[in-house]
Amino acid sequence: MDNQTNSAPDRLLFLTCFIAIVTTAFGFILRALVLPEWGVQFNLTQTQLGEISGVGLWPFAISIVLFSLVVDKIGYKTSLGFAFICHVTSVALTVTADGYSTLYLATFIGAIGNGIVEAVANPVVATMFSKEKTKWLNMLHAGWPGGLVLGGIIALLMGTDVKWEYKIALTLIPTLVYGIMMLRRKFPLNERVQAGVSYKEMLQEVGAVGALVIVAIVVFQLGEVFAWTIWLNVAIIMLITILFGLYTKSFGQPLFVILLVIMIPLAVTELGTDSWITDLMTPAMTQIGLQAGWILVYTSAIMFVLRLFAGSIIHKVSPLGLLAICSVVAGIGLFFMSYAVGVMILVAATIYGFGKAFFWPTMLGVVAERFPKGGALTLNIIGGLGMIAAGVIGAGIIGFVQDSSIEKGIKAYDSKQNTELSQSYITEEKTSVFGDYRALDQIKFAEASETEVATITEIQHQSKKEALRYIVIFPVLMFISYMALIFYFRSKGGYAAVALTKQNE
Repeated sequence: MDNQTNSAPDRLLFLTCFIAIVTTAFGFILRALVLPEWGVQFNLTQTQLGEISGVGLWPFAISIVLFSLVVDKIGYKTSLGFAFICHVTSVALTVTADGYSTLYLATFIGAIGNGIVEAVANPVVATMFSKEKTKWLNMLHAGWPGGLVLGGIIALLMGTDVKWEYKIALTLIPTLVYGIMMLRRKFPLNERVQAGVSYKEMLQEVGAVGALVIVAIVVFQLGEVFAWTIWLNVAIIMLITILFGLYTKSFGQPLFVILLVIMIPLAVTELGTDSWITDLMTPAMTQIGLQAGWILVYTSAIMFVLRLFAGSIIHKVSPLGLLAICSVVAGIGLFFMSYAVGVMILVAATIYGFGKAFFWPTMLGVVAERFPKGGALTLNIIGGLGMIAAGVIGAGIIGFVQDSSIEKGIKAYDSKQNTELSQSYITEEKTSVFGDYRALDQIKFAEASETEVATITEIQHQSKKEALRYIVIFPVLMFISYMALIFYFRSKGGYAAVALTKQNE
């Protein structure tokens, strides 16, 4: 049962939440490392692999939003227990998978569990450390890169001869740890509840416009999965938005809506790229004799260290200033990575790692500081929107760009060399949320001659680098947005956290 008083912070409870975040990262890194193996074993296209990467992200939004609406009622411990069940089930289904459908379902269930973890961890930590929210949310989310590093190193050291099923099973280690630790912990009431802010007031912070943004993205994704028509999507979105607006009688906080929109390019820059980085960097890393997975481990190690020491940095730079600086650095790193060769890849990865380090938790910190009345809802909606943007836009579009680029490259080679590689190695037309496309047939490609393999592999290499260059536009948009917000707050006297005082019942 959740604790009913506002007591001193429970560091073991913080550690429980931290390890739960580590668990979500284990699932992410291990899936990213074995993704190429799934493509070969189950003959999956790059777009199908992108869809599996995506379903590891967008269901997060559904679970984090839904649980944020009820988590104060059903309790944080009960919610975290359900996340534990999801994580165990996901591992069991994955290691017994027989193709695309099972892998998709297993990843979906794992993503639901991940969303519940954040629906609990974010408001619990923000409540326990209400005077230093951004600092402690950064420390909490150091668990994400920390989990990427730990899980990645263990899996990489296991080598390529070990079956991928054993690597996926590693996720059970942190799962069991947080599952046992949570049993003896008492969870605090959210600061919104302690201050007497009503449930309706919480919803009013989001308002009709905020609801429109998150509902639209969620419904369109569900519409893609269940093949709903565009008109059905629009009807569902408008119905939910109108009902929400009529109940709350609020359009929502304008700044919150702006932060929701900015979260989309932020999530694509960080998580959308991370979900593909191993596959994207495989050709370049192979040339210097390293497994591509080390890129993600390396950049995550940088993030882990920086987030642990975020407090001293945030005291010197405002959260918005830090986000603006990181946008520039991340953009430079991504652009550099798309052209770098040899050991310069590691230099580019270092720049990218520094750039993306503070994105996610600092945005959560800004929302927690500016909208405490929104409680778990505003804090988790921003994270949920980020995950679905990374899954739908980030992971999906990178896969789509690769498939399209490979087809274009092979056709260009056919035209130049008077060959017919595209007829032999390109699949029939397939459909995705981004449009129709043709992809490389993995089974036929495995039977190609050495000369054809060398030619197509080089085309694949260039398509992967081209995909990274497309992503650079997102940190550019972020920088422009953060600078606009900085000037806005400067005109209002400067950025400051909003204090939540106890209201009369």
